[in-house]
Amino acid sequence: MSLVFDKHRLVSALALPPTTLRQTRAIARRYNAETVLRIGLVNNMPDSALQATERQFKVLLKAAAGKRIVDLRYFSLSSVKRSLPGQSRIERYYSRIADLSRFRLDGLIVTGAEPNAPFLWQEPYWGELADLVDWANTNTRSTIWSCLAAHAAVLHLDGVERRPLSKKCSGVFDCSKVADDWMIQDLAFPLKVSHSRLNELKRSDLAARGYCVLTESPEAGVDVFVKRLSSHFIFFQGHPEYDSMSLSREYRRDVGRFLAGVRDSYPAIPSGYFDAETEHRLAVFQRRAHNHRKPTLMAEFPRIAVHENIMSGAPAKVMFTNWLRYLSEH
Repeated sequence: MSLVFDKHRLVSALALPPTTLRQTRAIARRYNAETVLRIGLVNNMPDSALQATERQFKVLLKAAAGKRIVDLRYFSLSSVKRSLPGQSRIERYYSRIADLSRFRLDGLIVTGAEPNAPFLWQEPYWGELADLVDWANTNTRSTIWSCLAAHAAVLHLDGVERRPLSKKCSGVFDCSKVADDWMIQDLAFPLKVSHSRLNELKRSDLAARGYCVLTESPEAGVDVFVKRLSSHFIFFQGHPEYDSMSLSREYRRDVGRFLAGVRDSYPAIPSGYFDAETEHRLAVFQRRAHNHRKPTLMAEFPRIAVHENIMSGAPAKVMFTNWLRYLSEH
């Protein structure tokens, strides 16, 4: 699927062929744009978050585009397991990973995937994801790796192992600047960034392998880090693209899994995310869930409200504006 964004409108069409240089210039003239950037989104999120992730990055790139046009193409690893509805959407709107080279992309965004194995190299999509890291390094100007994809990329490139956390890192955390870089130019610190993961990369491990940490949280650890290879690689341990309700959807999903017996432990309430009244109602519901564990209890899940000071998407817009500027200038 090809999505063409500019500052004022969205044009979409299915199954368009790769954009030629002549077509790119014609599109730029038509919309009086500075340039047309071809971006690939490799969306490996589970089916429950597939469309939400599409929407988050569409909104983000549209907001960051300015006078540029972003030609966005969807891809997904074939080795990521899908339900029938999920696979149907992939077949309808996504291109094959094998076709990446045909599209002559300027930049790539690779999302995380739901972890199932204790070690990344045991995941069914490991081989395909490792090959994608090598391809992106020689075929893009810059690639963004998010969450599990960031963990996989540094493991494949430099043998940097993720470390399991004693409990899931989930919430909105204040992140401070560690080093200057064009990627975080014009950002106001501290940033409020969503994190949601079961593992982490240590700053000391990354620094020993030549990675530069840009932002970090005392509670959540490393946030954004970079490494210049043939392509400029940018890594997010957090999820700056998340909208204000993303963590709420994940938390509700995990509560439902607990009540259905799919997971053994009850999920922790995301840190710094819900308002005080919501946290109280959720704690009451948690006690009920332990005493009366049954899937039908989800019908009584309390109404929720998040903190008023959560500025969803604001830091991400600045970073992606900087990223698109970098792609345009290089």
